[in-house]
Amino acid sequence: MDGYESPGALLARHGLRPKKSWGQNFLADREVQERIARLVDPRPGETVVELGAGLGHLTSRLVGHGARVVAVERDRELAPVLRAELCASHPELEVVEADAATFDFALVARQTGPVTVCGNLPYHLGSPILFHLLDLPAAVRRMVLMLQREVVERIVARPGTPEYGLLSVLLNEIADCQLALHVPRGAFVPPPEVDSAVLVATVLERPRAPVESPERFRKLVKAAFAQRRKTLRNALRPVAEPARIERAAKAVGVDLTRRGETLSVEEFAALERALAATGADQA
Repeated sequence: MDGYESPGALLARHGLRPKKSWGQNFLADREVQERIARLVDPRPGETVVELGAGLGHLTSRLVGHGARVVAVERDRELAPVLRAELCASHPELEVVEADAATFDFALVARQTGPVTVCGNLPYHLGSPILFHLLDLPAAVRRMVLMLQREVVERIVARPGTPEYGLLSVLLNEIADCQLALHVPRGAFVPPPEVDSAVLVATVLERPRAPVESPERFRKLVKAAFAQRRKTLRNALRPVAEPARIERAAKAVGVDLTRRGETLSVEEFAALERALAATGADQA
């Protein structure tokens, strides 16, 4: 919808200003808006949950592509703008005033089937929202999320690289992840202090490697990266007794003198399964 007003014009007409404390940076570049909408690529009858819908610029593109959109916006000054500008002409659009970090995706999925989640996430909320989504793999089909560029680079990083970390392992355990688009800071109003990138994560039908307990798997990976310079032998002490860690590592051929950043998703999963077979977790 190239006729949709610019962020500056919409803000002025509704008597609003961006909330700096909320990290509000509105995507103004029309080409980037369209490219993200194409990455979302909604299927007929599919529901797209847009997080942080803001003034509705990406929303307008999504409904223009035929998507049924649930637009989630926590700012009670912006939600009425979405309703006033878009709902009358797009009955398939639903605006929900809620916090993206606690939004009930599972409830929507029970009503519509697995959803595609998209949005421009405030930089300080990107990780909490990602961890929330990690708890709901059955409710989500795809994620098309704009985040701080460094965060996306960490997610798609490979083992053995400095960027590889907790989110790299946890997200790639459940999804195929790619950095699909670089977005410069000048594409926003007001421009943020960092560049952005768009992550496309397609959730797998089954996890990349089986685990006995997703909770223990997350605890294991988190411990491995908590102090990156530590060897696994020392880093994993909060997870289980040293003797148990030794037995599990030996069973799956993981050298405990390695650091967490060198283990693949499959190796972390194998270590978790071996720990499950050796006894009770640490309290």
